[in-house]
Amino acid sequence: MIRFRLLLVMLQTFMMSSAINGAPFEGYTLFTPMSSMITTATTYLMDNEENIINSWTHDRGPASMPYLLPDSTLIYPFRVEFPTMEAGGVGGGVQKQNWEGEILWEFVFSDEQYQHHHDVEPLPNGNVLILVWENKSASDAYALGREVIDNPLNEMWATAILELEPNSGEIVWEWHIWDHLIQDYNSELPNYGVISEHPELFDINCGDVGNSAGGPQGANGDWMHVNAVDYNPDLDQIVLSSRTQNEIYIIDHSTTTEEAAGHTGGNSGKGGDFLYRWGNPQNYERGTSEDKVLGWQHSVNWIKPQYPGAGNLILYNNNHYVGETFHSAVIEIIPPLDGDNNYVLETGMPYGPENIEWIVAEDFATPLQGGAFRLPNGNTIITQTHTSTIIEVNMNGEVEWEYTYENAAGSFWIARADKYSPDYLMSFMLGDLNSDGVLNILDIVILANLILTGENYQEAGDLNQDNELNILDIVILVNLILST
Repeated sequence: MIRFRLLLVMLQTFMMSSAINGAPFEGYTLFTPMSSMITTATTYLMDNEENIINSWTHDRGPASMPYLLPDSTLIYPFRVEFPTMEAGGVGGGVQKQNWEGEILWEFVFSDEQYQHHHDVEPLPNGNVLILVWENKSASDAYALGREVIDNPLNEMWATAILELEPNSGEIVWEWHIWDHLIQDYNSELPNYGVISEHPELFDINCGDVGNSAGGPQGANGDWMHVNAVDYNPDLDQIVLSSRTQNEIYIIDHSTTTEEAAGHTGGNSGKGGDFLYRWGNPQNYERGTSEDKVLGWQHSVNWIKPQYPGAGNLILYNNNHYVGETFHSAVIEIIPPLDGDNNYVLETGMPYGPENIEWIVAEDFATPLQGGAFRLPNGNTIITQTHTSTIIEVNMNGEVEWEYTYENAAGSFWIARADKYSPDYLMSFMLGDLNSDGVLNILDIVILANLILTGENYQEAGDLNQDNELNILDIVILVNLILST
């Protein structure tokens, strides 16, 4: 069974390295090379000696990066054959595969209303955040104060996030930038206001609609070109990266869908408005071009708990040093959280911080995509997309490990790569409380007894991985048994 295979895999790797500079982190690197000439793809899980631990084949190429889950399954966002709106980073589908490559579920988000692109984000409860463009007509945009729509489609594809519950196929939560817009163009419209007084909202007239972000392409209505989404379970917040607006945003995920469409509710009390934004304060008229820090950035994510820099944000800033040969940098910032987890903003001032906590800029510049993730030992894994090169640097910026994917079939890219700890993969099957390799009624009985008696916590029974055993775990276990 799968738990025995995972034990064998873990034995192939040395023990985790200590948290010091001077050595690569001993782990498994996950990546999916992509080619414009080949429609299929393969995802690889590889150790530091370039031994392939496992691989997954795909009928369609990647939209961005894959995600490995602790139960050894893979979440893979992919490009559909005929997207409804094609711009840089276009995807359209997301699927889950087991260790053997069998597709467990697959969903497509590519219709007249939504078009998935770039990233997805697996959540601890088994749901998945889907990043989509949302189709808005020119008349929709003009009705909210947009001045100009200048693309052949005469459309404005805005940003939305959909939370997919895979067992039912339902969207259980959603957020739309369209609900959080402001403009100072037409005073007769309801969203008219002073932009500098409302940094929690986005100016509908900020930036062009239709662009070539991500490389040459046809006519499109891409506006914000959001290219990364990440989730913080401790804060119950989501962070987004907008390439064309050169800015990152944090929103509240603790809201209901109704609250997410408004300006109140959730842990923050601010509904779906921005809790925080950083990188380009001229977007909300609290700065100039001299204050802009971000340029075409990708891969924003929170550094995980227990890692050096835990709770900080790290990202790949593609055009940090404008006009220079080595123009890209990886930067880490400390969000200005107060003791109540509110983001500090002084009256009339832009969001901080003013200073970057950590930066590295070497020969890894890339004009598109790019990734950066902090590792448990303090190293950072960086992806130079267009050369299919993965680099691991220590806190001093020194290269500790490097790998370039090569294929005789031609040129390949790697959107982003991440590295997983050897003990990340579970040595057991979730829900298999009696360790017989089968999910059945006996496991439900054991789990129910554990919940009723309050006896010792068993991770195998925590199916939604929220560190608690409760009725939600029983519901998930029942659904798993019924679906097999």
